[in-house]
Amino acid sequence: MPIDFMLNSSPELARKIEQGAVVLLPIGQVEQHGPHLPVGTDTYIAEGVARRVAERLDGEIPILLLPAVWSTYSVDALGQWPGLIKVRTRTVIDLAHDIVASLLRMGFRKVLLLNGHGNNPGLLDTALRELADEFAAAPVLANVWSFSAEAFAQVRRSEPGGAIHAGEYETSLMLAMGYPVDMSQAPSGESFRFTSPFRARDTFAGKNLVTWSTWKLQQSRTGVYGDPTVASVETGQIVLEATVQKLVEFVREYYAWQPEAGG
Repeated sequence: MPIDFMLNSSPELARKIEQGAVVLLPIGQVEQHGPHLPVGTDTYIAEGVARRVAERLDGEIPILLLPAVWSTYSVDALGQWPGLIKVRTRTVIDLAHDIVASLLRMGFRKVLLLNGHGNNPGLLDTALRELADEFAAAPVLANVWSFSAEAFAQVRRSEPGGAIHAGEYETSLMLAMGYPVDMSQAPSGESFRFTSPFRARDTFAGKNLVTWSTWKLQQSRTGVYGDPTVASVETGQIVLEATVQKLVEFVREYYAWQPEAGG
């Protein structure tokens, strides 16, 4: 049976339900990512990682891959540049809720939302909490960058502030995945310079003790926060492999996990 959910027949899905399959739902966004990256970067990363995880586990555990959710919420500041297609925050919550609820009503019990967009975690977390209240199931949210953090920290070439939006991290992953990237257009001088003991310098440097919007703290000339000029295929390959492998390990654990009685 194919790993792509939409290529399965209804009887094939019924067998996957009987087998306790894990369903992967990539979630991204369409928005500008500077002059060098496609506007679909967040979606392509989530989708690309999810497919690699599913392909690696296929034949080991029952697994299905849904098409990506490609439009979610972004701050209005991103609309300064062409490319932003956004929906309202409650719409994101409701859409995630309703997709997962459909799967749970169908009989699936293990659903993993794999998110590649920075404005989504709080919204998706709310959706999953509401679902856990309604169903005897525990869908899970995983943010791609959280599974990349250790590997990226070991190989990054940018200074802190170099990997927030369309910086070294995302550019390297897109290069490694073979998507069109125009490095001749990668802007310099856009690293995040704001420093505070209460806020991370970038996605992989420091911790956020508060929520304090990047877009309010520093203006960007190009829509980039970070240093894409040091990105490379080699960095992307190392980070991509580590990210996929770590997610594979988690999905194995999630598949084997069974809730306690009454949970």
